[in-house]
Amino acid sequence: MPELPEVETIRRGLAPVLEGASFKRVELRRKDLRFPFPQRFAKRLEGVGVTSLARRAKYLMAELGSGEVLVMHLGMTGRFTVEDGEARPFEPGRFYEDSERSHLHDHVVFHLSGGKRIVYNDVRRFGFMLLVARGELEAHPLFEGLGIEPVGNAFGAEALDRLFQGKQRPLKSALLDQRLIAGLGNIYVCEALFRAKLSPERKAATLSGKGAVARARRAALAEAIRRVIDEAIAKGGSTLRDYAGANGEEGEFQHEFLAYGREGEACLREGCGGIVRRTVQAGRSTFFCRVCQK
Repeated sequence: MPELPEVETIRRGLAPVLEGASFKRVELRRKDLRFPFPQRFAKRLEGVGVTSLARRAKYLMAELGSGEVLVMHLGMTGRFTVEDGEARPFEPGRFYEDSERSHLHDHVVFHLSGGKRIVYNDVRRFGFMLLVARGELEAHPLFEGLGIEPVGNAFGAEALDRLFQGKQRPLKSALLDQRLIAGLGNIYVCEALFRAKLSPERKAATLSGKGAVARARRAALAEAIRRVIDEAIAKGGSTLRDYAGANGEEGEFQHEFLAYGREGEACLREGCGGIVRRTVQAGRSTFFCRVCQK
């Protein structure tokens, strides 16, 4: 599933096309994705302008002139293609390196003012689109329980102190809890923990408290999370089996992986001498070095 850097890459690719445009016509080629489309979905969009395109966690949110917000989630295999007459189509955040887009899975077509089209393609149909009144967005079930953004001003060592207080579950599990920190996913949590020299198996609560060691640990983790996310966004995300980056080109951050996917390989930390191991936590693969991550 695309994680925060990949979704942000898509947002940055779509924003210049969507912002300031209006929906001339909306074409639905099926009745549902993961969920049925909202009632009168196409009609509620047609003729309406887009004022801004934002991201919250792994959701894209288009602010509409009608007072509603178009909420979009990519699921496992969602992808957008921008088509502009005779110009070469481009895909801002294409999640496939091993297959070409099949038009059989083009489920939604947004015909925009000015002649451009945005096509939503989703092979597995785990993505979805909703329309939510702007004033009801924060109280919506998708958003009311979301935690802080790992790239926002509210995030940092002090926030980790508060969030991890009394949490006896593994550190990686706490970091993946969207009610605590919104948008972090498996890849970037593995990478941040490696950079911070912290074991994914240690209790989250060990990073909370007034002790000097706990303070140092959470400061290192906060810095590692910010740096990994920032670097991944700058690289256009990570291209794995089902992700490729902006404008149809592959993301590059997978070449920077220090732990993720490196099971059985020598630890890249200078002087460590350990081997990257794989374990499973809450059904997700975790890659880390037992020697230098404590």
